[in-house]
Amino acid sequence: MVKERSYRAMERIVKGFANHRRLQILDLIKRSPELSVEEISTRLKIGYENASDHIRKLAIAGLVMKRHEGRDVRHKLTPRAQNILTFCKTLE
Repeated sequence: MVKERSYRAMERIVKGFANHRRLQILDLIKRSPELSVEEISTRLKIGYENASDHIRKLAIAGLVMKRHEGRDVRHKLTPRAQNILTFCKTLE
């Protein structure tokens, strides 16, 4: 039987990508790794703060890795996010 802690961890992951905008961000980063928040907000035509908040939630869920480059922070998918995108494609 799966422990309660594992269910909570799974819940945090699912909540991390359970939003159409966050799924768009994951797909965008998959196609163009190493994007900054500014680049993501520009490409998706959403506000910078909105994009930043979504990316923060994705990072908390362990779906996005951040790499500092000068003043910019670059983002790429974790292996878990790759698996989630593959799973989501099966739902289409």
